[in-house]
Amino acid sequence: MMKKIFLFAAFVTGVSLKAQISTFNPSVTTDGVNYILPKTAIRADVYAIKTTFVPGEYAKYAQRYLHMSGDRPEMETQWRVTSINVRKTGVVDTLKRFSVKSKDKNMLPKVQLSQSGILLSINENVREDIPEVPGVYSTNHKLDYRKYLTEDMLAATSQSKMAELVAQEILDIRECKNAIKRGQADNMPKDGVSMKLVLGELNAQEEALTQMFIGYTDTVYYAKSFTMVPTEDVDKKIMFRFSKDLGFVDSDDLAGAPFYLDVKDKHSVALPSEKDMAKRKITGIVYNVPGLATVRLYSATKTYYDNEMPFAQFGTIDMLSSTLFKENVTTKVIFDSATGAVSQVK
Repeated sequence: MMKKIFLFAAFVTGVSLKAQISTFNPSVTTDGVNYILPKTAIRADVYAIKTTFVPGEYAKYAQRYLHMSGDRPEMETQWRVTSINVRKTGVVDTLKRFSVKSKDKNMLPKVQLSQSGILLSINENVREDIPEVPGVYSTNHKLDYRKYLTEDMLAATSQSKMAELVAQEILDIRECKNAIKRGQADNMPKDGVSMKLVLGELNAQEEALTQMFIGYTDTVYYAKSFTMVPTEDVDKKIMFRFSKDLGFVDSDDLAGAPFYLDVKDKHSVALPSEKDMAKRKITGIVYNVPGLATVRLYSATKTYYDNEMPFAQFGTIDMLSSTLFKENVTTKVIFDSATGAVSQVK
């Protein structure tokens, strides 16, 4: 997605920066720029597979004519979670809106904001981190057996006779393949390439006709994202529900098994008192100092994620001095879009 890149006057001694009280517009103003800091959200990208078994129409004849198991007469559908990718992402924090005002119009440092106005960088181009989840895609394993049916098969007057003729064709194909592999076929392929092509076609015929007896399985791959923004400790919060028969269901649908989320603030950052905050004078670029929390995502039978993660809302704020952006000083700063922390200073 396109990023918003703004040019505005340099930050020099005397720059004023204040939280916005009126309607916020993340953009260039006549005398500066507005920006916003993020809260940290937990995003779980859940990958699942849906498999559907479709029985062959001649399943009841599989054992009689081919000595193969075809005893699954009913269609069966099963879902399962294959993996879960847990990561942090940023959402706007409406309580951390700021405006940089500049009195010096001589320099034009470059400020880069996300689409939502979150501060990404100063004097440096960065790519906005927008996680993507693959869409649904399927693998259809059904083969077209109709193009391999002979006139005799099509003229069969009963299902049993049709199954017998198809089974005989499968056995003839197998015999032909074995003869070619042994070099005993009446019309042997001329070279290795020709042999590979002939065997490939015979394999395709055999597989398609065999599906008429043993059926086939279709596979559909799904990916779905779930996001939560914790503002305090979370204990056994239902992130989503999943059913082996229905797949993803609503969080209040008891047909699905719950997948839980725990978040525990480690209180790793000393928070200033209200009195200290009231005395603090903002004279630079405000950024977040995130605090650590433990995050655990799990079901009744398995833990999918158990690790520490930084959260903007469990920490405090600090400032980059405006002297870093004085004339003749080119300071480059990159911020973490998920936490609002300074990730790199050049």
